[in-house]
Amino acid sequence: MVELFTSQGCSSCPPADALMAELAQRDDVIALALHVDYWDYIGWKDVFADPAFTRRQKAYAHAAGKRSIYTPQMVVEGEDHVVGYRPMDLAHLIEAHAVTESPVTLSLSRQGDTVTVSAVSTQAFGEDAVLQIVRYQPEQLVDIERGENAGKSLLYTNIVDAWTPVARWNGADPLSMSIEAAGGEPVVAILQRPGPGEILAAARLR
Repeated sequence: MVELFTSQGCSSCPPADALMAELAQRDDVIALALHVDYWDYIGWKDVFADPAFTRRQKAYAHAAGKRSIYTPQMVVEGEDHVVGYRPMDLAHLIEAHAVTESPVTLSLSRQGDTVTVSAVSTQAFGEDAVLQIVRYQPEQLVDIERGENAGKSLLYTNIVDAWTPVARWNGADPLSMSIEAAGGEPVVAILQRPGPGEILAAARLR
């Protein structure tokens, strides 16, 4: 699971946005772009920005004991932070987390406009994990008219529209719940330790 905090008003972000497009093609990585709003004052309001995503980035910084937030910044599995465009560092972190075992198995299934989220764990948790449902746009081209990227047409990928906590789960009993997902829209389910902390499991329906 890779979260990219980015902004259309940030001149350092396009390389990371392009890397996000590459990650989005992989079946072994769930890559999501969260557009923050703290660049909007420069002269171009990011059309995808949401203050909630800025708050999520700040919460990660607080949990990690960091005083500052940056764009671009990637967070891997809710734990490791990559600031700037550092594809090799990101690749090494993805490889390291790929071999880490989780007690949780999470799956999604779709029937019509209903998606069922199912999870089981080999152990109960000391503190409830948070089940979050994420909706995103797979791709959109944006013409930037002002700000640091003025005059560029930039392609954005896996653009998060909504990131919603829907339940808490202690892992002791199997979890099953249904959500609405009209029109076969992409859906991601994430089970994460509070903080926000470690992502225990994530699953996606495209």
